[in-house]
Amino acid sequence: MHALWMVLGAFLFASMGACVKLASADFSAAEQVFYRGLIGIVLLALLARRQRISLATRHPGMHAWRSLVGVMSLGAWFYSIGHLPLPSAMTLNYMSSIWIGIFVIASGLLHWRPSPQTPRPPLHGPLLLTILLGFVGVVLMLRPSFAAEQSFAATVGLISGMFAALAYMQVVVLARAGEPETRVVFYFAVGGALAGGIAMCFTGMHSLWTPAALWLLPMGLFATLGQLCMTHAYSTAASPRNTLVVASLQYSGIVFASGYGLLIFDDTIPFWGWVGMAIIIGCGLAATLLRARSSKAA
Repeated sequence: MHALWMVLGAFLFASMGACVKLASADFSAAEQVFYRGLIGIVLLALLARRQRISLATRHPGMHAWRSLVGVMSLGAWFYSIGHLPLPSAMTLNYMSSIWIGIFVIASGLLHWRPSPQTPRPPLHGPLLLTILLGFVGVVLMLRPSFAAEQSFAATVGLISGMFAALAYMQVVVLARAGEPETRVVFYFAVGGALAGGIAMCFTGMHSLWTPAALWLLPMGLFATLGQLCMTHAYSTAASPRNTLVVASLQYSGIVFASGYGLLIFDDTIPFWGWVGMAIIIGCGLAATLLRARSSKAA
């Protein structure tokens, strides 16, 4: 069942992306982050009450950091969705697996203190090669974008994947601290509503009496339900093998996003763009597998 939960979550996130792109005609990324957070707060508060889970936490600082990096990722992702083909924006955000590999290698080197008793940490050659190939895929996929007006949005989309990696790593830390899934997602929604509301004070607020506003409610619903599905998928994957299966199926979201892009938005992606996307997906899967093997060996 964990695999089905991940596929459902990936589909819901792709559906959320389609709603974001449709709403971006009239609403900024800050407004969409605000409404996504507001809808999430209501849904998760009701869910916590039904599950009889207290929303009080003994780790406010950890939740604040998770919300900060998560909201930065979300805002950057929403911006890139509004300015790039939907499959491209989804793929850039899913670079998070490759970014985590970078952080793993960098962390080992930063904490190394050269001495005869502490040998240099391993550079993880296969993982490093996978990371480099992943960025080759980015160059191939975004080559048309960098030559056009979409270059800034492409860079923002790449950054969204980096902050998503930091958010995923913090979710693992919160889980180890004993924080329930509903509480973690709830505080992320609170962070999104606060950050979006503050940003709206500077960027302005559009009227809800527009056709594009109809996409805000399903956007929030799909985002919250998708996050719960993915969290549940990882929590029910009891073995390392099942965890790898779940992580692999996360990339089905790119397939769903490609379908939306072709059917609804008439997105056109050149041949080398598809090749770049395939390389990124393959490298993301390889990075996940290599990290799992490294952790098991340690």
